[in-house]
Amino acid sequence: MAENLLTGDNDYSHHYKLRDDQGRTFNQHGGIWLLELNKFNANPIESEEQRWLKFFKEGEQLNDTALPDWMTTQEMKQAMNTLSTFSEKEVQYHQYQSRQEYLREQRTIQLELEQTSRALLEERQEKQAALKREETALQEKELALAEIERLKALLAQKPH
Repeated sequence: MAENLLTGDNDYSHHYKLRDDQGRTFNQHGGIWLLELNKFNANPIESEEQRWLKFFKEGEQLNDTALPDWMTTQEMKQAMNTLSTFSEKEVQYHQYQSRQEYLREQRTIQLELEQTSRALLEERQEKQAALKREETALQEKELALAEIERLKALLAQKPH
């Protein structure tokens, strides 16, 4: 436990066994061990339990290339190697997540640019179509005015 669970008790190690109503132990080797790391302050390390508790409490701060004397057992070196591997994997995991977030942002930006580009293209096409309609209307008006002038000229040529 990272926090103290049992207040009023300075012991850091508690072993509970499973028993029935008559007090008979279910299994000699089974049970629950409650280890309160905040209460653990053993120095020097005198047992394997203390070695593991100190590792659990201080493992993240240890330098795996310069381990203290209490960490020189094969098991502790292996535990430190595992911790380092997990730490590296965690760093790699965060790098991967950062990369994925960057790629998501880039895709979002790309989609927004494509949508903006499509909207601008549609707007431009609409403006061109409107200009074409205005141009056609102007040409039709000019043709109509020219026809009126032609008809006026024909009327002016006929004797009344």
